[in-house]
Amino acid sequence: MTLLTGRVLDLTGAEGLLCGKILADLGAEVIKVERPGGDPSRNNGPFYHNIPQPEKSLYWFAYNLNKKGITLDIEKSDGREIFKRLVEGADFVIESFPPGYMDGLGLGYNDLSVINPAIVVTSITPFGQYGPYRDYKSSDITLLAMGGLLYITGYPDRPPVPPSTYYTDQLSPMYATLSIMAALDYRRRTGRGQYIDHAQIEAGLNYMTPLILDYQANGRELALNGNKCDFAAPHGIYKCKGEDRWVAIAVMTDGEWRDFVKAIGSPEWAKLKKYATAAGRVKNSGELDRRVEEWTINRTPEQVQETLQKAGVGAGLVADARDLDEDPQMSHYNFYRELDHPYMGKLRYYHPDPIKLSDAEPDITRPVLVGEHTDFVCTDILGMSQDEIDELRGKGVFD
Repeated sequence: MTLLTGRVLDLTGAEGLLCGKILADLGAEVIKVERPGGDPSRNNGPFYHNIPQPEKSLYWFAYNLNKKGITLDIEKSDGREIFKRLVEGADFVIESFPPGYMDGLGLGYNDLSVINPAIVVTSITPFGQYGPYRDYKSSDITLLAMGGLLYITGYPDRPPVPPSTYYTDQLSPMYATLSIMAALDYRRRTGRGQYIDHAQIEAGLNYMTPLILDYQANGRELALNGNKCDFAAPHGIYKCKGEDRWVAIAVMTDGEWRDFVKAIGSPEWAKLKKYATAAGRVKNSGELDRRVEEWTINRTPEQVQETLQKAGVGAGLVADARDLDEDPQMSHYNFYRELDHPYMGKLRYYHPDPIKLSDAEPDITRPVLVGEHTDFVCTDILGMSQDEIDELRGKGVFD
């Protein structure tokens, strides 16, 4: 049983691929529309066996499961006409072109809503369609910087350090998908579509709101704190036995501190009065961290995790790729599924439904190849003849 029906035309690049994937995971028919030659995000690494080819991008693999795919040059008049015919039978369009691009082609929301008044169009851009930053070029790291997130990630004595992943490109589509669900409900009640102007920077700012309010209310600036917490200690990452092995420990209350002390064998130093309260532990967190690491360094992260979790204290190994691949909890939930890819062979990929639903089990199909379903979409959905398809392919409208 699927949760979502409808047809999605996905014209997004890296900024919105996850949005289309989520909709596909939920059951929608998602048609990934790529320019001839393939979407530029196919050039994003990492690559299978480190071979930089469009069909061997593991980045592309991750965000394009369960989709159909066509190539279509919408900058050609014939390509625009094909796209308009697809819009007639579509429910959603998602795109991540620069502001004004789709309007300039006559494919903006006002144009498409004439063709299909119930269409829901979502535009994903760094800063939105309007305002002084609308034409700014941006990437994940610049969005993190301008959204304040880089000001709080790192250590006080070093430059800010971003997460080594496409943070806003993964966070933003989740908000976009929620807004599409709201627009779908609106359409069911009114019969009318919606235009969604989704700015990536606003999605990131949602995670900063307590700190922004702190500045507005108390005049307190953002600060680089490393792994420290203002109200709890020990709270950080500690070296363990083995090469480059670490564990995260978070003792959040005085009760958890007492449990922690028992779990590590009640050493004399832990009985010192200055460690008895959270305020004292925070004040002396530097020396406390060194004492904690004297205990963790002689144990594997798995041993520390097991010992402290049994005592009711939050602790978890800092997982590397092998840890994640072999994680017993993920195996219990059948999190990973094996897919067979014509260019990469068999690969294990995470299941498309990380939230378990009692009466729905999403299917999973491998990521779409460049132009894989162009002929199918043109014949079965648009009713075109093969001669028409071949003629347009000769004109460069399709690959």
